Amino acid sequence: MATQVSRRRRIARTFLENRASIIGGIIALIIILMATLTPWISPYDPLKQNVYHRLTPPEPTHTLGTDLYGRDILSRVLWGLRVSLLVGTISVLFGMIIGTGMGMVAAYKGGKVEAAIMRAIDILMSFPDEVFGIMVMIVLGSGLRNVIIAITILMIPRFARLAHAPTLALKEKDYISAARSIGMDDFRIITRHLLPNIFGEILVMSTLWFGTAIRLEASLSFLGLGVPPPTPTLGNMVRDGVDYLGYAPWISIFPGLTILITVFAFNMIGDGLRDISDPKLYA
Repeated sequence: MATQVSRRRRIARTFLENRASIIGGIIALIIILMATLTPWISPYDPLKQNVYHRLTPPEPTHTLGTDLYGRDILSRVLWGLRVSLLVGTISVLFGMIIGTGMGMVAAYKGGKVEAAIMRAIDILMSFPDEVFGIMVMIVLGSGLRNVIIAITILMIPRFARLAHAPTLALKEKDYISAARSIGMDDFRIITRHLLPNIFGEILVMSTLWFGTAIRLEASLSFLGLGVPPPTPTLGNMVRDGVDYLGYAPWISIFPGLTILITVFAFNMIGDGLRDISDPKLYA
């Protein structure tokens, strides 16, 4: 019991000593709260147009200004952030579940099963993320559901690769052989003995790849392949302001900064969690 308490204290101390992770956690918490409370804190309807206030610079009435249709930038950023977090959460979650399962099954079964799964993973990983995302969106068409599917497919090989290597090493351990000898089925061995030993690393990388998923969603929306207008997303807001950078830069700058800060915050959290997963911490 004392040993467990000591480990928990070392884990907490390691995370708290990483100032970047603390800052990232605070920023991420604020971002999540803003996205959650968007229906109540959004000052205007993000779809409401007002031609009399088009291209208004930041002022007390419109804190971040308005776009070419007179829509409030702050309101649209809040709703766009909500879309980004939704896409990132669902795609990373499903990518983690499917990819981790595929990687562990491939490593545990070996032989033809492993060869078939890992060659499919190699094919998926041979394409750059943006290029593969564009290909999927061209096939499926634009829309929130299809964006989630596309990014989930991109996340699957990452998690499969991550889970495959440690499972190969763990399946040769004595306690796995003992579990087989008493008749424990493969599903229980994988879920009760193998998964808990690699879940820490998977959790760390899922935090880092959450930022990647948000960036990919913004990239697809910027190219016009994401969630179609008039639904506000950070990517299509940046695209809408490209032609007005010379005299209305706020249209692109504020959603662009939101993407940057969000990705940066979750990457800093991931760095802190990576320190916690360091085996030296438990030595």
